Amino acid sequence: MVRKILKVDSDTVSIDVPKNYKEKMLKIIAFTKDEELDEDGFQHKVATFDALSLDTKGFKFNRDEANER
Repeated sequence: MVRKILKVDSDTVSIDVPKNYKEKMLKIIAFTKDEELDEDGFQHKVATFDALSLDTKGFKFNRDEANER
């Protein structure tokens, strides 16, 4: 595995690869330093629970009604 951290000053980047990589298929992935991947190579998103909003103003909970069968 080759890992390089570069400061990019142009639209083009060139890297040298080891000789044992010659004639092999390579997967090149580019991301910024603050988009760091974990050791499995995946970027895990943080779960947020702000997608749902309910207005419970005036709602009364009835325990007996909730426990009816």
